[in-house]
Amino acid sequence: MQFPESWLRSLVNPALDTAQLAHAVTMAGLEVEALTPAAPPFNNVVVAEILSAEKHPDADRLRVCQVDVGEVSPVTIVCGAPNAAAGLKVPCARPGAKLPGIEIKVAKVRGVESFGMLCSTKELGLEGAADGLMVLDADAPVGEDFRSWLNLDDTLITLKLTPNRADCLSMQGLAREVGAITGAEVRLPQIDGVAERIQDTVAVQVSAADACPLYLGRVVRGINAQATTPRWMAERLERSGIRPLLAPVDITNYVLLELGQPMHAFALSRLNGGVEVRQARPGETLELLNGQTAELAPDMLVIADASGPVALAGIMGGLPTSVERVTVDVFLEAAFFAPAAIAGRARRLGLSTDSSHRFERGVDFGTTRQAMERATQLLLEICGGQAGPITEAAAALPRREPITLRLARLKRVAGVELDADEVVRGLVALGAQVERQEDRLIVTPPSFRFDLTIEEDLIEEAVRLFGYDNIPAQPPAAPSRMLPQDETVLAEDTLRQMLVDLDYQEVITYSFVDPAWETALDADARPLPLANPLASQLSAMRTTLWGGLIETLRHNLNRQQARVRIFELGRVYRSQTEQPMKLGGLIYGDVQPEQWGGAARRVDFFDLKGDLEQLAGHALESRRGVHPALHPGQSAEVWADGRAIGWIGALHPRLVQGFDLPAAPVLFEPDSQVLAQRRLPRHATLSRFPQVRRYLAFVLDLHTPAGELLAVLREAAADGVRAIDVFDDYRGKGVAENQKSLAIRVVMQDTERTLTDQEVEDAVQKLVSAALRQCNASLRA
Repeated sequence: MQFPESWLRSLVNPALDTAQLAHAVTMAGLEVEALTPAAPPFNNVVVAEILSAEKHPDADRLRVCQVDVGEVSPVTIVCGAPNAAAGLKVPCARPGAKLPGIEIKVAKVRGVESFGMLCSTKELGLEGAADGLMVLDADAPVGEDFRSWLNLDDTLITLKLTPNRADCLSMQGLAREVGAITGAEVRLPQIDGVAERIQDTVAVQVSAADACPLYLGRVVRGINAQATTPRWMAERLERSGIRPLLAPVDITNYVLLELGQPMHAFALSRLNGGVEVRQARPGETLELLNGQTAELAPDMLVIADASGPVALAGIMGGLPTSVERVTVDVFLEAAFFAPAAIAGRARRLGLSTDSSHRFERGVDFGTTRQAMERATQLLLEICGGQAGPITEAAAALPRREPITLRLARLKRVAGVELDADEVVRGLVALGAQVERQEDRLIVTPPSFRFDLTIEEDLIEEAVRLFGYDNIPAQPPAAPSRMLPQDETVLAEDTLRQMLVDLDYQEVITYSFVDPAWETALDADARPLPLANPLASQLSAMRTTLWGGLIETLRHNLNRQQARVRIFELGRVYRSQTEQPMKLGGLIYGDVQPEQWGGAARRVDFFDLKGDLEQLAGHALESRRGVHPALHPGQSAEVWADGRAIGWIGALHPRLVQGFDLPAAPVLFEPDSQVLAQRRLPRHATLSRFPQVRRYLAFVLDLHTPAGELLAVLREAAADGVRAIDVFDDYRGKGVAENQKSLAIRVVMQDTERTLTDQEVEDAVQKLVSAALRQCNASLRA
């Protein structure tokens, strides 16, 4: 909301300068977003009157003007403006004046000496037409300082209000706030009831009482719609961001800004019978004031006469019944529309109006009659006419229930001792009714405060009026102590650092995703839909981290980043109760950054598996499985301690094409909590005795996984066996087509003595027998 500081100070004028006032208001919860001068700096500009304007003897487009600047004798000024003419009152910059970007001096123009410059709005840095001189009102006082006469030393204040503070969308509400914050006296305009000179009325019927519990109307006849809007009113409207149009319209806009009550004026001659407040009917349309034809929905509230809708309630009036320069009789409307009946309707039609902005947040139903009287008062003063009685249709208005504020709880929540008398004074200054009891206050909120419903709301008001910056900053009194850390579980930050050490970069992607992603990655996925999504492509909760990682890969590839190694640690949402923490990773491109020491090699399944085993701290078992998002021949289910913990593999070719990727990335997604499990470290003495190594080549079925053979051998290993690993996988000459040869390295060592040849042979034979018995694997000849 924007308004001139001078308007606010005419209602409440605390002993604070502009910056101090802005700070005080901000610290009370009404953020001042901007302070803007009403006009750029310039000086030595006065109101002048052109006495004569003669053609320059040596220039067709110049005029030699005799100008009255309030001195003993007129001055000569050469002017090139096309509208320079005798009798006009215009701003005149005297010699020595400094305007934006120019300094005025006495100068000869084509042989004629000029003692100043007659100014346009452009030369003064003001808004308005710049194709000629700025023409002032006929009553402008000649010789008066131009800045003072137009009050150009004013400041425009812009507030960034939160949606709950609709009461501050008016000058009356802001004055009340500033008075409560600073203790300054508030002087609101005197609004008296207007005498009824005629008895004409328009019948009012409210068919949607829940949406419109209060509707007031009044007939005013014999106005002069062409009357000039007073300069003080036009100035306040312009500096509040509203362009003056026509006096009756300007008056309703002024009341909106002054009291916060949106109003509308209908041309009485264009109304067909009485008015009815009702819901729109199927197929109805309305041509709005902005020329847009709105197709009305049944949940939209309208003001209608016998011919159909004439206004969209709480949003905008209709063009056919609008006030024009020839209008003589008007019907004034002021109403309270329930916020739920207005919210969202303007946005649905692509509109955003001052009226809808206020009604959506809540308008003070206690000032509706006062606003009607104020608008009538101004209309009669400016446009003349005779007013009829107010027609009122009322139903059940919102009630303000008393709220109990316990002083002990106020101290506990605020963290500071607040004087009870000051709290009472502040709440009363805000318009609340306060009853003081022994240890509590019984507070009845005013009609304009829709946001005060519970005790915590009153605590916030008390602290806000005290001033957030007046609350002392105190260090916490709680003792600090180290929390126990389980050595068998790695912290999440440790997992992150380990991946960073492995040349990964962490990313954080949206938990809100496109449902199409989820079904593409897993046709059986059932992502949780959002009730109020930010956008259609962010309308579901993710069931896997891979969608965000793949989108991040695409983003990098589009920016010529050909090597990507990323991970994310976050939750996935399989249901409202099942939301496990997952660790997702993706690698793409070459194994190493571009370098000269070796040939480039693309990343593969085993690179990612190696990284995952470094995270786990031990070898992981890979079992054949089918995942709809992974390549059927380059993927596996990862197992640890006898249970499945996630998946690893290359992206399925179908998805590589669907996501428009040049090649398949390799991904993993294990359960991070299982991956973080560690065995408790135990001390072990280093053996002083030599190791014994044996190399065994087993021939077995081509489709038997290496992990299955390793699991059998490790299960059958004797006590002295320290390690069993695969170091070669051979398929070719000397091995049948349906078989393969796996070379196994076995390391044996004892901490107490040197192993004998017989012990070594017995241990090897035990392994060979287990491999033959459980995997049908025999030693290669």
